[in-house]
Amino acid sequence: MRRREFIAGLGSAATWPLAARAQLVERVRRIGVLTTRDETDPVTKLQVSVLTQALADLGWTVGRNVRMDLRWAGDDINRIRALAQELVGLQPDIIMAQSTPVTGALQRETRTIPIVFVNVSEPVGSGFVAALNQPGGNITGFGLYEASMGGKWLDLLSEIAPGLKRAAIMFNPDIVGMYYVPSFETAARSLKVVPITASVHSDADIETAIIALGRDPGGGLVVTPDVFTLVHRAPIILAAARNNVPAVYGAPDFARDGGLLSYGVDLVDNWRRAAPYVDRILRGEKPGDLPVQFPTKYEMVLNLKTAKALGLAVPPLTLLRADEVIE
Repeated sequence: MRRREFIAGLGSAATWPLAARAQLVERVRRIGVLTTRDETDPVTKLQVSVLTQALADLGWTVGRNVRMDLRWAGDDINRIRALAQELVGLQPDIIMAQSTPVTGALQRETRTIPIVFVNVSEPVGSGFVAALNQPGGNITGFGLYEASMGGKWLDLLSEIAPGLKRAAIMFNPDIVGMYYVPSFETAARSLKVVPITASVHSDADIETAIIALGRDPGGGLVVTPDVFTLVHRAPIILAAARNNVPAVYGAPDFARDGGLLSYGVDLVDNWRRAAPYVDRILRGEKPGDLPVQFPTKYEMVLNLKTAKALGLAVPPLTLLRADEVIE
């Protein structure tokens, strides 16, 4: 083609349909994603896949008008901080943050790039947002649980272990603080159960707390979901079994890996629900104007094999309410 014809052809683009002209000049947006887990984790891989598909349904297709910079932290807090710095340095249009530690690391690196979090326990108490209905800064997203869940988990524990006399709530204070403790203690008073707080930082702390619960009959355990307890779920489940302590967990991974009972949110659904927020921010809305939302879908997983090993007769109602039963 001659140069004159080429230039003339470009000039005729002004007469193309609006959609075609928009596609010609469409800017590729950059989305950063920082996950807590590593790239071999099947649940996180599914979550990212669900997000990618949900964004495509809204018109954001990887390779066409979106580039996704995905980083896996491998449950390493030092790596989380390094990757947060790296992602912010890329100056993406928006960043997706999985978990409280990831959101905190990103917040330390930027107060201007929009951040949408998923599965954060305490967005206000962690200082990520000023208020749930009006976050006010560059961060918004989808919380993990409301504070009242501490009481709900203890109610479930008392149902499946009716001889309960004392119960500990286990958490890492560096991640979730005392977020679930007030509702747990309120429920304990109502159930006439002695409440115990078990803040843990290591496998040794876990072992000490559970051994103490198992010394006398009537001990029970509530394990809150956070990055620390999820990573250390194997020693928690093992210690509970070894000391004959019934436990209720806030994430399904525990019951599927041998824990007694879990009641928690559909962690994949939160990623799907986050896609419209990413879409709205990419189209010009401010994260500070988008209210923090909490889960709408919950699932109960019951491990009957563990119940039998603990000598527990599962109430029929609990069995009926379970979304998944492991035998």
